[in-house]
Amino acid sequence: MAAVYKLSPNDEFAHAPGPEINFNESVYVNAFDDTTGIGGWMRLGNRVNERYAELSVVLYLPDGRLAVQFARPPITHNDNFNAGGLKFEVIQPMRHLAATYEGELLIVANPQDLRDPARLFATAPREPASVVWNLKTISPQHGGEPTTADQPTMYGRDFSLGHFNQHVSVTGHIAVGGITWLLAPGHGWRDHSWGPRWWTNIVWYRLLLCTFPDGRGFMIHKIADTTNRARRSGVLLIDGAYHEIADFDLVTDWTAEHDPSRIRVNVITEDGIRATILGEVLALAPLRNHRRENDVALMSRIAEGHVRWTWDGTAGFGMAEYIERISPDGSFAGYPL
Repeated sequence: MAAVYKLSPNDEFAHAPGPEINFNESVYVNAFDDTTGIGGWMRLGNRVNERYAELSVVLYLPDGRLAVQFARPPITHNDNFNAGGLKFEVIQPMRHLAATYEGELLIVANPQDLRDPARLFATAPREPASVVWNLKTISPQHGGEPTTADQPTMYGRDFSLGHFNQHVSVTGHIAVGGITWLLAPGHGWRDHSWGPRWWTNIVWYRLLLCTFPDGRGFMIHKIADTTNRARRSGVLLIDGAYHEIADFDLVTDWTAEHDPSRIRVNVITEDGIRATILGEVLALAPLRNHRRENDVALMSRIAEGHVRWTWDGTAGFGMAEYIERISPDGSFAGYPL
């Protein structure tokens, strides 16, 4: 990737916004305790030209409940990532980050209630929460900005121009409603992206993520264009080094609601490493994103699954993210692929 992407420690920090109204710069982290699997993900996307940030906190609690917050806190600059109680701080570029959230979370007893967010926000109980994650990278950086006009970006140039990601180890805690759970130790994954973004520009994609207690990990990505031709990419993390994926087969078992429930991936890397990785979705947050363009309503589903992954008998916790456009008849662009 070094030949076609550029990346420097300065890319850890905020970039000068582009002129696009939908310029977005976002930081995302997920983290899970190695033993219990408790954890979740947090994201802050600065949309400074629209004068707000997208704030998302989704925590998967041990009893099957979710603790969530979604907000659009106002912002006036793109100098840092700190809005609405969610803060990302660079301790050492590309090596050490801190992610914290202090604020209120909605307690979701039945994740299906997220399909009606207006009702959920009106009726769900709320609890004070504190999340503190100390993240140290255990892998190289992966990605950056393309150096040629024809080089594809991870998600496509109409979703983000620059993007990099890494696997991480995590220590810290989650405290919700007076109960505290430790990540001691934990593992996860983080990314940072910048450039113009509409969520509905993605036709459909699958993103699979995990960092195992033994230090191995993966990022597996499949994204389709407007002709439904899919590009496959990603890495296996083994002994602290990334091995680029050459190809993979992905099979998903689905629920009655067309949400992923079980996942099987067969992978081969460019240097010939093969792996079979199995996933069981323990809990899923069925989210949506919508906007209007030329008086036409556009909507995408964003299914965020908390997954127990198994690779050669070793178990770890991570994520499966399925995004796709929703047609007017309610069908999903990528289902059942």
